[in-house]
Amino acid sequence: MKNPIPNQILAALALADPSWKPILEQGLAAVAAADPAYLESLSQSAYLPTGGRLFAAFAQPFNAVRYVLVGEGPYPREESATGVCFMDGAVQELWSAKGLSTRVNRATSLRNFIKMLLVCEGLLEVERSTGEALAAAAAHARLPANGFIQSLPELQQSLHAHGFLLLNASLVYRPDVPPLRDGRAWLPFLEVVLQALAQRPTQPLPVLVLWGKVAGLVSGLKGLEKLPAVVAEHPYNLSFIGNPVMQKLFKPLHLLHRTSGNFSAVK
Repeated sequence: MKNPIPNQILAALALADPSWKPILEQGLAAVAAADPAYLESLSQSAYLPTGGRLFAAFAQPFNAVRYVLVGEGPYPREESATGVCFMDGAVQELWSAKGLSTRVNRATSLRNFIKMLLVCEGLLEVERSTGEALAAAAAHARLPANGFIQSLPELQQSLHAHGFLLLNASLVYRPDVPPLRDGRAWLPFLEVVLQALAQRPTQPLPVLVLWGKVAGLVSGLKGLEKLPAVVAEHPYNLSFIGNPVMQKLFKPLHLLHRTSGNFSAVK
C-alpha cells in the first residue's frame, strides 16, 4: 500500500530534532487522513519555505520546549521564509545609527517586537519610541561592552536558548493557493503537535504565546486545556509595544542580551 506521505515531505524531517520524528509523522498522518490528496498535491507544487526547511522550527528538541510561539504562516517571499515563525531571513543587522536597521523598520511586526523588548530593558518609553529616543536606545545596544545581540539570527538563537518553539500554524505558503486553504489543511498537524506537548510528562508545561487571529485558531483545537496561554494583539499593531501581558512575559528573559542564552555560532 502506498505511503500517504510523499517522500519529499518525509525527507524534510531531516532538519527536525530526532525527538520530534514520531510526533511529526503522526501529525502528517492526521493531515493525510483529513485530506488524502493534500500532501501529494503539495509535494508537486512550489511552496515556501524552500531548501527542505518545512520542519526547521522543530530543531528545538521536544523536551527543551518551554514556550510555543505560534505564527500564522511563512513570509510570502523566498528570502524571508525560513520555516521558523517570525524570523525573516532577509533581516540581518538589528541596529543603525538612527535606531533600527532599514530592514527591521520595514518589517512592522519585528520592529514593534524589538521596541517592546527595549521597553522591557528600560531603554525606551512606550510614549517615546521613535526618533531621538530610539536612536539613543540603539546606540546603547550597539556598544560592545553592553553585551546586546546585533542580528536577527542572534535573536532567534536567544529565543531558542530560552526554550521557544517558533511554529507557524500553516507550514507553507503558495502564491497560487488561498492561505486559508493551506492553513486549514495543517490544523490536524498543529493539533497533534500541541497535544503531544500538553501530554508531556516533564514539568512545567510549555506556555502558548498567541498573537492576533492565531489565538482564535488555537483555542478551537482539542486537548489543549492543560496548556497555559498568554494572548495579545498581533505585533503589527502599535499597541503591542506597551502590552503589559507581553512585557510581563518577556522582561525576565532579557532576550536582547547575549548573556541570557548560549551563544554558539549561529548557522
